Amino acid sequence: MDFGVVLQTNPPVWRVVSLAKQAETYGFDNVWTFDSHLLWMEPYVIYSQILAETRTITVGPFVTNPATRDWTVTASVFATLNEMYGNRTVCGMGRGDSAVRVLNGKPSTIREMREATRVIRELANRRPVEVNGSTLQFPWAKRSELEVWIAAYGPLALKAAGEVGDGFILQLADPDITEWMIGAVKKAASDAGRDPESLTFCVAAPAYVTDGSPEALAHAREQCRWFGGMVGNHVADIVAKYGVSTDSGGGGAVPQALTDYIKGREDYDYNEHGRAGSAHTAFVPDEIVDRFCILGSVEEQVAKLNELKSLGVDQFAVYLQHDAMDETLAAYGDLVIPEVNRPVTAKA
Repeated sequence: MDFGVVLQTNPPVWRVVSLAKQAETYGFDNVWTFDSHLLWMEPYVIYSQILAETRTITVGPFVTNPATRDWTVTASVFATLNEMYGNRTVCGMGRGDSAVRVLNGKPSTIREMREATRVIRELANRRPVEVNGSTLQFPWAKRSELEVWIAAYGPLALKAAGEVGDGFILQLADPDITEWMIGAVKKAASDAGRDPESLTFCVAAPAYVTDGSPEALAHAREQCRWFGGMVGNHVADIVAKYGVSTDSGGGGAVPQALTDYIKGREDYDYNEHGRAGSAHTAFVPDEIVDRFCILGSVEEQVAKLNELKSLGVDQFAVYLQHDAMDETLAAYGDLVIPEVNRPVTAKA
């Protein structure tokens, strides 16, 4: 299993770059960042600095969207970084959440997301593409290669991930929901004549390593409760469109476990988006925090990661928006990652 880390580009920049360098030292494969240009500093500028000071890390947005950036400019940024530093970028693509909502905008349509995926991928892979009646291509790109992974929860977005994505991003670590979502994406890929196993499946969630005590677990929950609120934004959109699923077995539009908890959701303050201690996430119960995140001792972390791995998860990306960023990187690098990826010895 590969491992990534998801950072916010808060100042100072040296701290972001330092965390990325630590991640590489500890054996992480990807450094992802939020992409909301009003809430945080411009990530693409910082990617260049990260790539200059690391050797193997792959960087990318978690996730960008078709609305706030011109698609050809986005493609040019990725192709330029790849030409400068080798092919060490990946594009996470979604419909748009914080980046558009702070502008009182709405998420892009699934059709726009699919089209943006096509345009960005073709251009960044040095291929010609039709845009607004013109055939475009980067004449200067000689070696750039780029994959676009699609983040999704709802049925149409999951379908798009399977049909046009190079990978699928799921922002929660509940094994039951993960199994359901991966199954939906694989079915869409197969129905479209694609090999489902050619896609990369990435699960992302906060991880907080504790000593196993109840007190430490309670603290970890409070540090990670914000994540249930963030996921709730996307779920609320799905519920508004499809209604509440009554099928706990996953036969509805989305699993019931993903929709029940947002009944107590009243409002969301994007100025506290992705921030530990956010007051507007009090509606998120402990059960959801435990299911969506990975909390607890090293042994508990490894057990849940192995379960996700058995479901077909290729990468786990750790959200580091809490008060133990350095400690989490160290625990994962020294203990969790080696154990999850420990070779299985054959029995005599």
